[in-house]
Amino acid sequence: MKKILIATEKPFAKSAVDGISKIVTDAGYEIVLLENYTEKAQLLKAVEDVNAIIIRSDKIDKEVIDAAPNLEVVVRAGAGYDNVDLDAATAKNVVVMNTPGQNSNAVGELAIGLMLYAARNFFNGSSGTELRGKTLGLYALGNTAKYLAQAAQGLGMEVYAYAPTKDDAYLRAENVKRANSPGELFEKCRYVSLHIPLKPETKEIITYELLSLMPKNATLVNTARREVINEDGLLKMFAERKDFKYVSDIQPAKKEAIDNVCDNRMYCTPKKMGAQTAEANINAGIAAANQIVGLFKNGDRTFQVNK
Repeated sequence: MKKILIATEKPFAKSAVDGISKIVTDAGYEIVLLENYTEKAQLLKAVEDVNAIIIRSDKIDKEVIDAAPNLEVVVRAGAGYDNVDLDAATAKNVVVMNTPGQNSNAVGELAIGLMLYAARNFFNGSSGTELRGKTLGLYALGNTAKYLAQAAQGLGMEVYAYAPTKDDAYLRAENVKRANSPGELFEKCRYVSLHIPLKPETKEIITYELLSLMPKNATLVNTARREVINEDGLLKMFAERKDFKYVSDIQPAKKEAIDNVCDNRMYCTPKKMGAQTAEANINAGIAAANQIVGLFKNGDRTFQVNK
């Protein structure tokens, strides 16, 4: 009997675990649960005899993969998958999947919340501004950015996107205007929200040169990954532009240095909160379970990311 492990430092909601367990057991497989673990040794022990692993932000590196000789598939319940060593998985013929779109609404709503918080001067008692009538730029236009665009348009914002892989019909369907370059996006938009995955080519892609193009009273919103920001550039931007704000779902590596120059114009959630809703928990977990069953029963690799 195949054994499927749910390994989560930050556990799924109970209803999500119950749903995953039902899908797995109904398919004739065994479910194993490792929640709230505090040491990597616990994970290494748990993977010794499993065929599949469902994770959230948990790190599946070469050591973990090597410790799991029966492992066939890892599913990251969420969109980003840079917490899985794809090369190590591929070398052991382990399929890696994500669950795109399942957390998108939750992350999009968080971005709106961060924008509102920044617009109202972090609720410090002074007069802020409204989002209505302001421009929002989306760096990429995937599932999360689409939800954010819909919410922003409902608030009366004008939305642009830099999305070179999307055709004009796709943008028109979302009522989004095209920016032909990252520079054009940053120059036109008072708010810019990042939706790019972390890849070698996107590491530190958000530079001072881009940020410096933003109009007066600009705000950068980051619900993507910390590493897409060049933090030296962010530091320089805060030092030179007293009107600039940064709100993020990820703590910067150089947070202390930035705090010293940002004059309370930066807010970062204490822990990554983008997918932390009951609905996203359930959607991503259920999708992960269904994808594993689909792979084992039918060879379905639709969401494989290490092809």
